[in-house]
Amino acid sequence: MSDEKLPARQEDFNEWYNQIVVRAELADYAPVRGCMVVRPYGWALWENITAALDRRFKATGHLNAGFPMFIPKSFLEREKEHVEGFSPELAVVTIGGGEVLEEPLVVRPTSETIIGHMYAKWIKSYRDLPVLINLWNSVVRWEKRTKLFLRTTEFYWQEGHTAHATADEAEAETRRMLDVYVDFAVNDAAIPVIPGLKSQTEKFAGAQRSYSIEAMMGDGKALQSGTSHNLGDNFARAFNIQYLDAQNVLQFCSTTSWGLSTRFIGAIIMVHGDDTGLILPPKLAPYQVVVVPIYKNDDERSLVLGEVDRLAGELGDLRVTIDRREGLTPGFKFNEWEMRGVPLRLELGPRDIAGQSVTLARRDRPGKSGKTSVPRQGLAAHIGEALADIQASLYDRALEARRARTHEPKDFAEFAQVVEQGFAFSWWCGRSECEAEIQEKTKATTRCIPFDQPSGSGACIHCGQTSQSKAIFARAY
Repeated sequence: MSDEKLPARQEDFNEWYNQIVVRAELADYAPVRGCMVVRPYGWALWENITAALDRRFKATGHLNAGFPMFIPKSFLEREKEHVEGFSPELAVVTIGGGEVLEEPLVVRPTSETIIGHMYAKWIKSYRDLPVLINLWNSVVRWEKRTKLFLRTTEFYWQEGHTAHATADEAEAETRRMLDVYVDFAVNDAAIPVIPGLKSQTEKFAGAQRSYSIEAMMGDGKALQSGTSHNLGDNFARAFNIQYLDAQNVLQFCSTTSWGLSTRFIGAIIMVHGDDTGLILPPKLAPYQVVVVPIYKNDDERSLVLGEVDRLAGELGDLRVTIDRREGLTPGFKFNEWEMRGVPLRLELGPRDIAGQSVTLARRDRPGKSGKTSVPRQGLAAHIGEALADIQASLYDRALEARRARTHEPKDFAEFAQVVEQGFAFSWWCGRSECEAEIQEKTKATTRCIPFDQPSGSGACIHCGQTSQSKAIFARAY
């Protein structure tokens, strides 16, 4: 790891982010343009994210399955809006085994079409419903501008796909899964998110309604961090997904899809990180605790390492690593683990052993303010309390930062200033023409129409027409 200082977040947020991803060994640039190699530390973070989500999915009755990465191109053409939305991003295979294929195959950009094909085979009766399936896979979208984790040609995600007997059941499922994302973001990632409805312009191609969770990054921009789509019967009609109801009448299913990807790692970096590097929420951090032994000679080394092993063994189910590397100063190790965002660092040397204590350093409080000496006895309880406090303080800090940069501008001139550095919560008429003009003038888009709305009505921030709801506007990744 380079010992050069990171660029300051406030001076060059973009380069600060790029360097953190590489120097903290989360990911690296692949030889294929726009692709990334996720390194073991980044993959461990993703595994903790997937475990937190998978647990929630299974608790709500969803089952995991696997579908092919190759999809007949004709499948995408069955749903007009879907193919128009994804055509510019498709990677298409035309040759296989040295021969031209009879039909081109699309490398999976998302799985609604092949799911629809299979659901039409599997679903015959109301007794077969609902179908609740989730996939863990990678998808390919040929992006023009890429950025590690946030927007890459290939990325990893989960995509849920469900089929229901009624429109009401599909809507309930769409909202339920958005709530799952909110719960994960708030309680595991310590990221405050705003759930709401996407505009017709911003909704998923082929959906009736799309919902999202939106988070504010450290530079005031928005990141769409998870989406849930009510597809209505659009894909059911395109793929003939029908069932016989209890009255023996043939009906079309209503379907949903929802997803959260590795771009959420980018959110964690940009919401919590500081000028020193990553700050990882304890519930998701690959290592919750790093132990750094401190000694000067072989006698001290034997004493300290023996005590370190006993200490690590007392920490139960916590994710602990011991930095046993030789030839590196404690200061170098401290800096590296701070860069990598480990929530707690324990320092143990001969003085600590003699005093029956351990030096504990919190990553969320840099420098001396985050260092305390705690008794060796009851250490596990001290660490558990500290990790819980770090988790809570990261959320509180992120929420306060978002509130400080969210405004309700009084006119469009003020609106244009607000969205340069944060969120504008403003009345909006709902017209796509007005939305396009706002974006052209300010580069801000409607992030969502939050569920939490004021009473009454107001004047659209741009055109002045009577508006029934307020939207979050921001520049976005």
